[in-house]
Amino acid sequence: MEIFIQQLINALVLGSIYALLALGYTMVYGIIKLINFAHGEVFMLGAFLGVFYANVLHLPFILVLLFSMASCALISVLIEFIAYRPLRNASRIAALITAIGVSFLLQNVMTYFFGADNRKFPELIKVTKYNFYGIEVSNIQLLIFGTTILLMVALTAIVKYSKMGKAMRAVSVDNDAARLMGINVNRTISFAFALGGALAAAGGVLIGMYYNSIDPMMGYAPGMKAFIAAVLGGIGIIPGAALGGFVLGMFETFAVSIGLSGWRDAIVYALLIIILLVKPAGILGKHIKAKV
Repeated sequence: MEIFIQQLINALVLGSIYALLALGYTMVYGIIKLINFAHGEVFMLGAFLGVFYANVLHLPFILVLLFSMASCALISVLIEFIAYRPLRNASRIAALITAIGVSFLLQNVMTYFFGADNRKFPELIKVTKYNFYGIEVSNIQLLIFGTTILLMVALTAIVKYSKMGKAMRAVSVDNDAARLMGINVNRTISFAFALGGALAAAGGVLIGMYYNSIDPMMGYAPGMKAFIAAVLGGIGIIPGAALGGFVLGMFETFAVSIGLSGWRDAIVYALLIIILLVKPAGILGKHIKAKV
């Protein structure tokens, strides 16, 4: 029983990171129907910015987290303005290819300036481990899970009750109707990108603290898995993205626990294929027939 609970804790920690990333994917897709494959690289930039704010400016954890989130929110807005907005009325395949291009561009720029080797993430908080009846939990694990829940609650409040949140919901339903009602669509889309970028940066800082290591390619695999998590939960649905992240974290953790660590990525991608075949709308998604 203790082993099961220990694996569940590890799954919740990993699922928390996937959930933060998946929320960014699902918000952007819900508004402009774009899969932002550069989102994983914003996650990576958040980790590198965390190192900068910690080592160069010597800021404490909470300021490192907030500054990294603010910086990546701005970076995401710039990516949308430069790379995606000019293609707003182009074909979806053009926007998709551009997103992949931005992803590779950010990877290679960071590799060029910082090298491909792993870098140590600073110890912003001293690691303390607690033992409850044979179950070991660290303060970093509790911090990751608690921060994720707090950010999800904040995001839900913003989307449901704020003026920009209501604008986001209106644009996601009908872009043209929202514009006719006086909503600034461009500003609303930029706001969605900013929220997604901030959440990705939080994930980057937290995962850097957890593994104590970062590199320019660190965003690729988590970014792809977070996309799978968004599809699993129901892409375009915010609660679905969070649910998908935690479910995926559990799948991956328990695959490792039964000796399939070498197959965990294959299991995740196989899960995507199964979901697309069996329930393409995702766990919380509803199948809607499209008129041709």
